[in-house]
Amino acid sequence: MTTEFIPAAKPIIGDEERAAVDRVLRSGMIAQGPEVAAFEREFGDHFVAGRTAVAVNSGTSGQHLGLLAAGVKPDDEVIVPSFTFAATGNSVALAGATPVFVDIEPTYFTLDPEAVRAAITPRTKGIMPVHLYGHPFLVDQIEAIAKEHGLAIYEDAAQAHGASWNGRNVGTIGDFAMFSLYPTKNMTSGEGGMVTCATDEIARNVRVLRNQGMEKQYENEVIGFNARMTDIHAAIGRVQLTKVNAWTEIRKANAAVLTAGLEGLDGVVVPTVAPGAVHVYHQYTIRVDAAERARIQTALKEEHGVGSGVYYPIPNHRLPSLQHFAPGLELPATEKAASEVLSLPVHPSLTAGDLERIVNAVAAAVTAGA
Repeated sequence: MTTEFIPAAKPIIGDEERAAVDRVLRSGMIAQGPEVAAFEREFGDHFVAGRTAVAVNSGTSGQHLGLLAAGVKPDDEVIVPSFTFAATGNSVALAGATPVFVDIEPTYFTLDPEAVRAAITPRTKGIMPVHLYGHPFLVDQIEAIAKEHGLAIYEDAAQAHGASWNGRNVGTIGDFAMFSLYPTKNMTSGEGGMVTCATDEIARNVRVLRNQGMEKQYENEVIGFNARMTDIHAAIGRVQLTKVNAWTEIRKANAAVLTAGLEGLDGVVVPTVAPGAVHVYHQYTIRVDAAERARIQTALKEEHGVGSGVYYPIPNHRLPSLQHFAPGLELPATEKAASEVLSLPVHPSLTAGDLERIVNAVAAAVTAGA
């Protein structure tokens, strides 16, 4: 193959990020310090003005500590989608609570409001929707259910930096929200996460929990964790924060090109955006015939040099680690999606020629099986 391979995802690290890391290394202040504090302020101002952001060492840590900080206890249940990365269900289990897996609505791959309503019990503490692939969950409907039943909302915004619903930024909707800063996300700190908090109490609780249970050195208030972000990672994140808006616009433009090229192609269902939603396209995810997906994915890679990904092939409620929470559970929309989804490259590094190659490759791979 003479053409360059197009990866499904590609972190963008430039000279500015390298210089920021070098600045921190030269300072001698490497652990959590002034860079982390600055990153927290800047992230909060950028994405969730009016809320406090607290940096942690991973998105999963953020979700776990957020639940604990918001008062989730071992006897509680938290309603979650099964069609998501395992960290969603894991974080509830790590908090000692029970993840209650429910189905998705098939258009946007987010929590089905009626499935949520049917899953509520006297033990339900809250609902943890995922803004999957960068598309917000159905905020109005989920909020109405939460209000009706006196439930909290905890946002899994790992993939949704800059997304919004009817003008409301993701990360400002629930009691807390978690943003991942993993290398393949829309912006990165190398590794890390950010928790945006609705109250000062939750923010303080997250700070204490991330730092061995103490706010003041050696005055441990509760049993906590070592979940601090380093100044090295924060320095990378601060630079990326200055670039993420432009990258998001490129992602949207790339998605529009892919949709224009693939819409109407037999055997392909392109993503849909809900009215009032701003989709930030962490992933550009199509549906293909389940029986053809493996062949299509292989053809894209081996015949056309185009990477792709399946997010996620095994729903949470089917994973060996989590299936004991949901014995015998059937979630038809979730399992159908898991068998059909295929994510194509949409990252900001793509050229116009790359996008044309992706469209042509998908068309060729799909029609080859017709």
